[in-house]
Amino acid sequence: MAETSFDVIVVGSGPGGYVAAIRAAQLGLKVAVVEREHLGGICLNWGCIPTKALLRSAEVYHLMHRAKDFGLSVDKAGYDLDAVVQRSRGVAKQLSGGVAHLLKKNKVTVVMGEGSIPAKGKVAVKTDKGSETLTAKNIILATGARARTLPGLEADGDLVWTYKHALQPPRMPKKLLVIGSGAIGIEFASFFNTLGADTTVVEVMDRVLPIEDAEISAFAKKQFEKQGMKIREKSTVTKLDRGKGKVTAHIEKGGKTETEEFDTVISAVGIVGNVEGLGLDELGVKVDRTHVVTDEYCRTGVDGLYAIGDIAGAPWLAHKASHEGVMVAELIAGQHAHPVKPESIAGCTYCNPQVASVGYTEAKAKDLGYDVKVGKFPFIGNGKAIALGEPEGMIKTVFDAKTGELLGAHMVGAEVTELIQGYVVGRQLETTEEDLMATVFPHPTLSEMMHESVLDAYGRAIHF
Repeated sequence: MAETSFDVIVVGSGPGGYVAAIRAAQLGLKVAVVEREHLGGICLNWGCIPTKALLRSAEVYHLMHRAKDFGLSVDKAGYDLDAVVQRSRGVAKQLSGGVAHLLKKNKVTVVMGEGSIPAKGKVAVKTDKGSETLTAKNIILATGARARTLPGLEADGDLVWTYKHALQPPRMPKKLLVIGSGAIGIEFASFFNTLGADTTVVEVMDRVLPIEDAEISAFAKKQFEKQGMKIREKSTVTKLDRGKGKVTAHIEKGGKTETEEFDTVISAVGIVGNVEGLGLDELGVKVDRTHVVTDEYCRTGVDGLYAIGDIAGAPWLAHKASHEGVMVAELIAGQHAHPVKPESIAGCTYCNPQVASVGYTEAKAKDLGYDVKVGKFPFIGNGKAIALGEPEGMIKTVFDAKTGELLGAHMVGAEVTELIQGYVVGRQLETTEEDLMATVFPHPTLSEMMHESVLDAYGRAIHF
């Protein structure tokens, strides 16, 4: 009979779950992972990774059309959508296999099936062969989230898609409506628009990418519109009439409703936590709007039960889930654990142009009562950006005028999803403006703009 008693059981093997399991195993604990579908979870199989593979194909296709700008020539640039999707799925499959290898290497027991918690310290698993019960003093919930569905906007996989359908599209949309302009919506809009779809984005808030700094959102919107996207802000899709090969969308703004026909709709209106069927109510776990309520150490209030990642609420980011997993594993092992601070976690959106940020926006910092100093630097003032043929973008930094603390950093432009980590490290080390200004940045690099943005906040920018 297989071993059923463990020190830690992790329910879910996404970027929070499998990382928690590996770290716990490294610390000498006996660990099991329960996974109902794919090792690596949504992020690796149906989210972060495969979407980046699609977007890379779109980026290369976009550059092919700009070949003349670089003194090159390309005859009849085109694409094979099936091949683009096949590459994306291959990347996801490779990494999912990698997770399986890592779990095996660290001697983590993997149980494939759907888990629930019938009582404290117990996990019941429904498998293909029946059911079994595992026991552990500590259980970590890492069940993730799924796409939110709004009444009347339900996906059918044919005319109306979720992100999952969009990752394996049955066809190339000709006229596309994307509902929601958060990271998921704007990334798919960017992908299909680059490949030639006539793309409209509808956002209920007053601007696209609404969680970003207002100036960054405005800059990104201009670039999207230059690429042919239509952006409709302060608008709501109230109804979808489905016909043969077409959808009529009812779009309301300011009390007036207009209709427009599309052949494809992608609904990207947020996510809901996977809290159903786990037995949380019976355990006395508090759930708020489909997310488990926890303290800063991801404790649920039930002894030995933790919740990490998307199920534990915003920010809904893989790297946040991973670090929560490490923190909880170390806490269980009796080590000194450091809580994950949401305001120190970077957000990255891989549209064209890319968008990245960490910390407070200028408006948020002011709302919190800070007296701020703000610095900005445009890509057009950077030699590397010009050499790359990517002169459109900007970097913005927000400082506490009294202490010099870096309160926030916001970027839009080429490769900013890589650049942002410099400011993340700066915030983690409690770096001040003086430290950043005294740092020598290599030349020629895009990172020099980070330096110049800091200098600009204090009236010292050199190249602009």
